[in-house]
Amino acid sequence: MFSKSKDGKAGRKDKPCAPTIIGEDMTITGAIDSDGEVMLDGRVDGEIASGRINIGRTGKIAGSLSAEQIVVHGTVDGQIRGGEVTLSNTATVTGDIYHETLIVEPGAKLDGQCRPLTALDEEGAPALNLVVSDGISAKS
Repeated sequence: MFSKSKDGKAGRKDKPCAPTIIGEDMTITGAIDSDGEVMLDGRVDGEIASGRINIGRTGKIAGSLSAEQIVVHGTVDGQIRGGEVTLSNTATVTGDIYHETLIVEPGAKLDGQCRPLTALDEEGAPALNLVVSDGISAKS
C-alpha cells in the first residue's frame, strides 16, 4: 500500500485526486477507499483507506484507518496504520497505532499501543520511535 511511485514519492497511486470531504452533518456506515485525501469532520462507522487522512476536531471514526499520512484532531476508536501519524492536542484515540513516524502533541489522549509498521510482520517487540512536539527524538 505504501509503495513508491516511478518518481520516487511514496503513495498509493500516481494520479492526483480531489479531496473527499465528509462534513460535520454527515454519517457514513461502511468502508471508504480513496487514492487521494479524505477530510473527515462527520462520523464514519467503518474503515478508511486513503493516501492521506485528516480527522477534524468534530470528526469521529469507529473503525480502522490506513494511509501514508494521517492527522487526527478528533476521535478514533480503532486501529491506525500509517507512514506518518500525527495526534494533535485535541485527539482522542482508542486503539493501536502502527507507524513509521509518530508525532504526539501534548494534550493528545491515547489508549493503545504504538508500534512500528514492521511489527505487523515481525514477532517480538521492536524498538519504539517517537517524535514529540518539542522536537526531541526518543527511542526505547
